[in-house]
Amino acid sequence: MSTNDTNIASYIDHTILNADATGADIERICAEAAKYRFFSVCVNPIWVSTVSAALAGSGVLTCSVIGFPFGATPTASKVFEARGAIADGANEIDMVINIAAARAGDEEALVADISAIADAVHEGGAILKVIIETSMLSDDEKVLACRASVRAGADFVKTSTGFGGGGATVEDVALMRATVGPDLGVKASGGVRSLETARAMIDAGATRLGSSSGVAIVEGEQGAEGY
Repeated sequence: MSTNDTNIASYIDHTILNADATGADIERICAEAAKYRFFSVCVNPIWVSTVSAALAGSGVLTCSVIGFPFGATPTASKVFEARGAIADGANEIDMVINIAAARAGDEEALVADISAIADAVHEGGAILKVIIETSMLSDDEKVLACRASVRAGADFVKTSTGFGGGGATVEDVALMRATVGPDLGVKASGGVRSLETARAMIDAGATRLGSSSGVAIVEGEQGAEGY
């Protein structure tokens, strides 16, 4: 067994982002995260306080998504949402970029949007991951979005929401790693449902994995359809 296999749980943001998730679902995810020692539990903002309380003392962090899943909300709204999630106990924030700006090649608009959220997140003592939604972008647009994320002071770039018609690929992870260099985190998310896939993403340069199949991954099984 490789080093990556033995500590694979420490790469995983155990995720439940579907709109019909119930309180019981959230409690189950938190219990799984504490049992397997995942890095974090990632949820929609309404569940942050629940997750933060459930994970207290476990060593597992609380992550929330902002501007999710489309990124098509004003910067001020994203800032407000991020601050609220941090106040509720989020340690990490995964924001969706202004995808239209990336498609238009408007790097300055991307930097302005991301940097405002980065400032708010860092003021709150949290870290920022920037979801660029790779399935909707050309390679040049992916590079542009990653470059803007670096300029704006993000801590990670992330492949996908998992709700945009595509997920992480090894090629995209490698491109993102090559663009941001060795110091920024790269999170592969969307379609990571097996140990084999998780291992491939890490080998390509991912330092974090977002998945609703975390238990299947660490058990060496194939996860069901989902994030």
